[in-house]
Amino acid sequence: MTSTSPDRDLRSQLETLTTEAYRPELADVDRLPTPEIARLMNAEDATVAGAVAEQVPAIAAAIDAVAERMARGGRLVYAGAGTAGRLGVLDASECPPTFNTDPARVVGLIAGGPDAMVTSVEGAEDSPELAESDLAALGLTPDDTVVGISASGRTPYAVGAVAYARKHGALTVGLSCNRGSALAAAAEHGIEVVVGPEFLTGSTRLKAGTAQKLVLNMISTITMIRLGKTYGNLMVDVRASNEKLRARSRRIVAQVTGADDEAVERALAATDGEVKNAILVLLGGVDGPTAARLLDEADGHLRAALSRAGG
Repeated sequence: MTSTSPDRDLRSQLETLTTEAYRPELADVDRLPTPEIARLMNAEDATVAGAVAEQVPAIAAAIDAVAERMARGGRLVYAGAGTAGRLGVLDASECPPTFNTDPARVVGLIAGGPDAMVTSVEGAEDSPELAESDLAALGLTPDDTVVGISASGRTPYAVGAVAYARKHGALTVGLSCNRGSALAAAAEHGIEVVVGPEFLTGSTRLKAGTAQKLVLNMISTITMIRLGKTYGNLMVDVRASNEKLRARSRRIVAQVTGADDEAVERALAATDGEVKNAILVLLGGVDGPTAARLLDEADGHLRAALSRAGG
């Protein structure tokens, strides 16, 4: 039985991708002792940060463009399939507790919807039309950004998402792990982190997944820094939704202000637990409502609000 033409075409495409390349020197890896396999995997993983470093200029340019749009009220939308989609959903879901963002400001779309987070949804990644439908439901604006994520750089869902977003005036970023990818070509900002062949042939949840996670960490974190969600390297917009985060909030206020526990508690009580507001109360010598007003006038940037308060 011969392969169909589409199957032959796909196999030909995959054969050109470094993320799909076979490593003959690892052909007997299953015969090695566990510590040696672990050492080999660790050595492979150690190369990922260097591959990301080569793309820092492209990553930084994309982040500045994202932050500019988000400062105008735009959204950051990740779109991918399989591991890439799950990583996007993960990064988006961590922004509200870390940076106190509205859940609608950073969105993760995965081909096949929420069910695809834990099970494979047949054929979803092969559908650019599904990506268009998912994005159409969001009502994209020119202030939004869509980041297509795909290790291969050819996944139709990710490429389709970027193509649709660009056609509708949104900023587009294409994150892949192969050079000359269709995804990077389709986007205004192409980021190609070339990590090379995987430890297990074609298992892009490994080095490629690690690289994508590192880049997504940078995109969301540095964007939030640019938006004033931090003070130095402190998470002053943290949402205190559990006891650990409440303790962290008290610690951050104390670190920035040098105030004692009693003063910190009073300031947090006066500001409904908002860390930035409590810091402004203590350092700026203002009351809770005034702190809120000053931060609003400063677009949430604590340093600017402190200057307005004379702190």
